[in-house]
Amino acid sequence: MFDLKAAGFRDPVLVAATDGVGTKLKVAMAAGRHDSIGIDLVAMCANDLVVQGAEPLFFLDYYATGRLRVEAAAAVVAGIAEGCRQAGCALIGGETAEMPGLYRGEDYDLAGFAVGAVERDRIVTGAGVAQGDLVLGLASSGLHSNGYSLVRRLVEELGLDYGGRPPFAATGTLGEALLTPTRIYVRSCLAAIAGGGVKALAHITGGGLIENLPRVLPTGTRAVLDTGGWPLPPVFDWLAGHVAPDELARTFNCGLGMLLVVDPARAGAVTARLAERGETVHRVGRIEGRIEASGPSAAVAIQDLDRWRR
Repeated sequence: MFDLKAAGFRDPVLVAATDGVGTKLKVAMAAGRHDSIGIDLVAMCANDLVVQGAEPLFFLDYYATGRLRVEAAAAVVAGIAEGCRQAGCALIGGETAEMPGLYRGEDYDLAGFAVGAVERDRIVTGAGVAQGDLVLGLASSGLHSNGYSLVRRLVEELGLDYGGRPPFAATGTLGEALLTPTRIYVRSCLAAIAGGGVKALAHITGGGLIENLPRVLPTGTRAVLDTGGWPLPPVFDWLAGHVAPDELARTFNCGLGMLLVVDPARAGAVTARLAERGETVHRVGRIEGRIEASGPSAAVAIQDLDRWRR
């Protein structure tokens, strides 16, 4: 149970999200590391809530496996608890299912469910986005939780070892690098929204830069992003040697885990609030009138994509 009145809400609207971490789980199993995948699970749900302006309230998880290995499960749940601490929400329950007829051996799957709330008059809808607005990008911590089927295929084709040195870093192992947990943007984005000037937010997950931002843009507008506005992190620079630039932008976050559309007159103040809370903020684009008729590619144009060609 959760008491909304006790949490201080006057006229709340509930916002819910459910998600998983995809085939990043296979990397965790192959590397034998399960301590951060729970953070990813919370992040994928909580970051989806905050784009509506909602504060995550509580979280539940579902852990299914063929044969329960207590040590691995405990590490996963500890990661979920840490993710909830970062997101400022309560872990109030969950389910563990042992199904040897469905899962092989110690393989496991995860799903997360989050519920948040926002005051009715503070819902972020993107309806006010207009030509001339600026797009700010918040740096990602790495791949986050998308594109791992492609990454795993590359690892296999290139004969790489998850226990070996990553081709894009001087220290650590490939498994550790690929399992860097998804950044949770809840606290910083809520602070930015509360300060005013934020018109829309887009969590950059599956579909990358091209397919996520259009969800928050009104008809008749498009976002123009410039790749010169932010550095391409090493893991994506490595991927750029094997993946075409347009596929990179359609599959991965490319170094930007969250995009904010902001009033240009308040962009400096929004940037300062985000930076005060630990975010690395880049001014990555602007909103223009849309020329093309329809479709995600009409709503987002990325300039200088060839900059990523290797």
